[in-house]
Amino acid sequence: MVKNLSKKIYLALIYIFLYAPIIFLIIFSFNSEKSSAKWGHFTLDWYSALFNDDRILKALSNTVTVAIVASLISTILGTLSAIGINNMNTWLKKVTLNINYLPIINPDIVTAISLMTLFIFFKVTFGYTTLILAHIVFCTPYVIISVLPKLKQMPEDIIKASYDLGATPMYTFIKVILPQIKPGILAGLLIAFTMSIDDFVISFFNVGSGVTNLSIEIFSMARRGVSPTINALSTLMFITIFLLLILANKKSLTKNKEVN
Repeated sequence: MVKNLSKKIYLALIYIFLYAPIIFLIIFSFNSEKSSAKWGHFTLDWYSALFNDDRILKALSNTVTVAIVASLISTILGTLSAIGINNMNTWLKKVTLNINYLPIINPDIVTAISLMTLFIFFKVTFGYTTLILAHIVFCTPYVIISVLPKLKQMPEDIIKASYDLGATPMYTFIKVILPQIKPGILAGLLIAFTMSIDDFVISFFNVGSGVTNLSIEIFSMARRGVSPTINALSTLMFITIFLLLILANKKSLTKNKEVN
């Protein structure tokens, strides 16, 4: 019993360590003082200021738009690439996977400067397009490593059985392969979306003047002091994600009950 209690205490301390910064951020989003070192009184002024700040709202809009477009395209490319890699012979598969791991293992600064150099070489005008292309390149390897395990878990003869029953390759892909690897695709999509929203370095080196996203906007604020409106924005983003997770888990539990 003492051993179990110790485990629970350790687990509680770990969660406190992980979530204490977020809790403080949420608390100080309601602080009337600009400084986080001093508590004034409870206020919603920063939330009001957030919705009246066109610059932050524009940066947020760009961030979400780029994340959606980049994650969708990288998911399609990553899924098709994973299927192709899975069908390769052993030697070629190992080589391709090692190449795929390079952008993941490399520091972001290496990938960012490499992409920037490539765009300069091909004389591509920096802006919205280069930002999206950079995020697609950055996110696709993560989708590949998310989908591949699900392809390996597929029954070996399921595709052959589909062909034997008269299914076309396209029908087999849509009705047999995709349902089998759907969890991996969704996981890759979520990872790509999260990585895109969170990224700063690649965005910073591959965006043009007049275009900005949330990470770049916060970085520019850091020079003169980050506004508490960012605390309000971060709180709203955290609550939104938290509610989506609850809804997703609730839906999953409902489906499991229906199956049982």
